[in-house]
Amino acid sequence: MTSLIGTYYHVIDAKGRMNFPTKLRELLGSSFYVTKGLDAHCLAVYPAEEWERLSQKVAAIPESKGAQLKRWLFSGACEMVPDQQGRILIPQDLRQFAGLEKDVVVIGANNKAEIWNRASWETANAAVDLDEMMSVLDTLGF
Repeated sequence: MTSLIGTYYHVIDAKGRMNFPTKLRELLGSSFYVTKGLDAHCLAVYPAEEWERLSQKVAAIPESKGAQLKRWLFSGACEMVPDQQGRILIPQDLRQFAGLEKDVVVIGANNKAEIWNRASWETANAAVDLDEMMSVLDTLGF
């Protein structure tokens, strides 16, 4: 799969619908999966094959260690099929988790996309530690 890239600014309407970026829809396919972000208060958007890969990895965790994660991750997940206008309806519980009210940012994050509250995205982006990122790149030989 081609990497999901870019930053796209959108608005959620009063019914919880938003236009999902065309470029990302083309890469994600006719349906994709949305769930709570694993490392931030945002929503993670997975193409079907990546969702299946994640699901298999989580399913392999023994119940004694993974039951809570499984409940949390899968109970909030849903399959999205954009309508003819390219809109998706984000369920209220997911909007609440990510603090999505009106202004949102959709970003490509390699093997997934993320949907952020715009103010939260700007705060997180401003707090990026460039030295830490350079250290991670060093481990990759850059």
